[in-house]
Amino acid sequence: MTAPLSPELLARFAALVAPQDVLDEDAAAPRLVEPRGLYRGRGPVIQPRDTEQVAAIVRLAAETGTRIVPQGGNTGLVGGQTPDPSGAQIVLSTARLTRIREVDPDENVMVVEAGVTLAAAQEAAVQAERLFPLSLGSEGSCTIGGNIATNAGGVGVVAYGNMRDLVLGVEAVLPDGRIWNGLRRLRKDNTGYDLKQLFIGSEGTLGLVTAAVLKLFPAPRDLATAFVGLRSTNDALALFRLVRQRAGAALTGCELMPRIGIDFTLRHMLGTRDPLDAPHPWYLLIELSSPVEGGLAGRLEEILAEAMEAGLVSDAAIAASVEQTAAFWRIRMGMSEVQAREGGSIKHDVSVPLARVAEFITEATAAVAAFAPRARVVAFGHLGDGNIHFNVSQPVGADKAAYLKSWSAMNAVVHEVVHAFEGSIAAEHGVGRLKRDLLPGVKSQVELDLMRTIKRALDPQGLFNPGVILD
Repeated sequence: MTAPLSPELLARFAALVAPQDVLDEDAAAPRLVEPRGLYRGRGPVIQPRDTEQVAAIVRLAAETGTRIVPQGGNTGLVGGQTPDPSGAQIVLSTARLTRIREVDPDENVMVVEAGVTLAAAQEAAVQAERLFPLSLGSEGSCTIGGNIATNAGGVGVVAYGNMRDLVLGVEAVLPDGRIWNGLRRLRKDNTGYDLKQLFIGSEGTLGLVTAAVLKLFPAPRDLATAFVGLRSTNDALALFRLVRQRAGAALTGCELMPRIGIDFTLRHMLGTRDPLDAPHPWYLLIELSSPVEGGLAGRLEEILAEAMEAGLVSDAAIAASVEQTAAFWRIRMGMSEVQAREGGSIKHDVSVPLARVAEFITEATAAVAAFAPRARVVAFGHLGDGNIHFNVSQPVGADKAAYLKSWSAMNAVVHEVVHAFEGSIAAEHGVGRLKRDLLPGVKSQVELDLMRTIKRALDPQGLFNPGVILD
């Protein structure tokens, strides 16, 4: 166990920022625990106010061999933003880096600092009559820097891609304290390696992103949303293909939900109601949007009528108002939150090839049933990109602590199926510390060697986020 930071060294770090930017023990406490309580740590939390202060802190860390844990909104679910219990690590929070430096609607870009929340970035785009399309359940508290570090996905990937596809440039502080200004807004630049991609998805292990140039899109002026009841995941996949074929680029959301997830949400989230008259085994939440006004509701109605004639759709409701659209999405976005009210939940953030999503859910559910017969599978997520949150809630009446002890064994059961389907065990939440030791089972030795080579090249002292992604 590494010794905690000495008072003298902590004082040197504290002198680099304002006194109120070094959090006291009570203020720091919420930032020293992962949201699900899986990881808890100790150590000072420092909140610099600009890139120069970040660089000064990192230079002192490099000089003294002090390890740094970058942290954004502390919404990550794999422990990548949580210090260890030693007290020897500094949590470098981007909470004060909240400037929106520029919004350029003509060029369809915005420049924001790492601590800007996703919701604030979305709102800044709206004020400029533009759209920043990344959308997550935690968008009110997660930050752009954290979204970049984890290559966040969310509900708009089917149309706009992951965060990696939405970033044109970044500004980052390297592990030696140098500042790299890569805030370029070019759509084409083939002058060598695309260095920004090193930082996107690196989970703070190669440096700390302090600002980014983000892509904007025309604001939607027409929107059509449907809540659709289905018999099976095969029908859901067939309907997705039909909508994609008929609606093309207008398809901007396609979310798969099981009946058990709907039941959980209706039971525990106030103000929700079942959108359809009768229950169905599976549901799709479909959204079409366009910057051109008019016509989408009629087009969606025609597509669903065609799907009903083909026997794919059991029932459907098309939102008749903005409020009804929000109510549909509230059911979907609340699905992760409400599972905690049903006891322990062992979660799997996985992806498989789109064509095999239905087959994967069937086989993984069967594998879980054989391993834990009374456990309740809640498989939902982003059908359009193959990302399924394959969560397994404890049996009714089971002891939560005892159930959660089977976390690793349950992971092995589900991940074996993921591997058989040539999928990924970390689709959008990252690797962090939670999945680090699983990588040798899913990455080739060549891949791991390349990752370690990059880590050594940028962070030879191993100071940034030690123990995250790589051991």
